[in-house]
Amino acid sequence: MNDQQIVQFISIEASAAVNTYAHIGVLGAGAWGTALAATAQAAGRDVVIWARESAVAKALSEGRGNPVYLKDVPLPEITATTDFADLSACDAILAVVPAQFARSVFQDLKPHLRDSTPIVLCAKGIERGSLKMMTEVLSETLPNNPTAVLSGPSFAADVAQDMPTAVTLACSDRDIGEGLVNAIGRPTFRPYLSNDLVGAEIGGAVKNVLAIACGISEGLGLGRSAHAALIARGFAEMTRLAVAMGGKAETVSGLSGLGDLVLTCSSTQSRNMSFGKALGQGEDAATILAARDSVTEGVATAPALMALASKHHVELPICAAVDAVLNQHADVHQAMGSLLSRPFREE
Repeated sequence: MNDQQIVQFISIEASAAVNTYAHIGVLGAGAWGTALAATAQAAGRDVVIWARESAVAKALSEGRGNPVYLKDVPLPEITATTDFADLSACDAILAVVPAQFARSVFQDLKPHLRDSTPIVLCAKGIERGSLKMMTEVLSETLPNNPTAVLSGPSFAADVAQDMPTAVTLACSDRDIGEGLVNAIGRPTFRPYLSNDLVGAEIGGAVKNVLAIACGISEGLGLGRSAHAALIARGFAEMTRLAVAMGGKAETVSGLSGLGDLVLTCSSTQSRNMSFGKALGQGEDAATILAARDSVTEGVATAPALMALASKHHVELPICAAVDAVLNQHADVHQAMGSLLSRPFREE
């Protein structure tokens, strides 16, 4: 073998090492899970998606889209199942189950999973009771599986319809991270690699609570200036907590923090913002949630977030106001008023 052949051989071997995730499993067939399955399939991966509802699995497998969580969005035929065993041959798993159900689903998946299979956490939230981030829940239930976090400004309908989107993919193992980026990345779906899982997770969780606050402001008709102030001051809250927990401020300044915050707080296409807007307009929280098929993650995250902030001695006044409305019977006018009556201070 001459020198040129050796270089070519090494190049081929390196390429093969990076692109090892040919068979992608998606855990959860909600709107975001379905969108990720569609984009991974468009990237040339063999995809199988696990759905809790048999009707959703049947519709996806028959090319009829997702009639429950992505209505009226055309989708390709995607192999779907209700059996965890069908994910056993996957090279990587995108975990997209809501945070409050993640632990039980991971435990059910465990008997069917190889230890070497990376798990990419794509849902955002904090487990109530334990105050664990999703990476911590995963390490307790699937301790031998490599972990990554996917987070960023990404509406499911946009991704499913192949609209340009950029996200953060955080992984402590660079080789695994690069492999995952190459496996699911496309010109219209651009994962940017990071090694800061804490920062990526905190951004994704806190922005949902802040979006409820922005929705309440909109529902009360407080104007765009108040809306902008909530985003800016909310971003400061997000950064303080991330840094206190060991994350990097620059991560929160990127796609998984500021980027996701701006998107989620700027459109009622966000379930969290639309929920807050309905609250601001006088609707009852239980009534709003009962009418929804999808989880509004910020509702469960708010009390867990406040407990976590207390544990780390971090002040989060906007998130506290949302929690007061949801869990302490505070009136929305009263909660917003509490923010406006805070002492003046340096920025």
